[in-house]
Amino acid sequence: MRGQATPYFMYNGNCREALEFYKNTFGGEVSDLQTYEQAGYKVPGAEHLLIHARFRKDDLFIMASDASPGSSIVIGNNISLALDFESEEEIQEVYEALRKNGSVHMELQDTYWGAKYAKVKDAYGISWDLNYQKS
Repeated sequence: MRGQATPYFMYNGNCREALEFYKNTFGGEVSDLQTYEQAGYKVPGAEHLLIHARFRKDDLFIMASDASPGSSIVIGNNISLALDFESEEEIQEVYEALRKNGSVHMELQDTYWGAKYAKVKDAYGISWDLNYQKS
């Protein structure tokens, strides 16, 4: 596994607004903004929702997105921890361990951004975004 766990914030359609607030408050930089539409999701009403964004200020690093179309988040439960892995074997092993007695929000799968990815809530109620960047 590479680095530390990265906080991942989910929003109910106001991700862009929240990131601008953080930028103005902390003085950092917002980058890698991508909408659901840009990612190939053709869902009415989701054209301008963010599927991916990053905020950085010195050592503070946050990833963020809007909830997927048709779903909503519960304030207070809208934070997960993102982990980057160094191999497919490592991500598979951690995925299997976390999903045991937990719940899978997104099966481990290949993604449009060239990674193997899964979202899992463990048996203790903690949500994890697992990512292995292939290229």
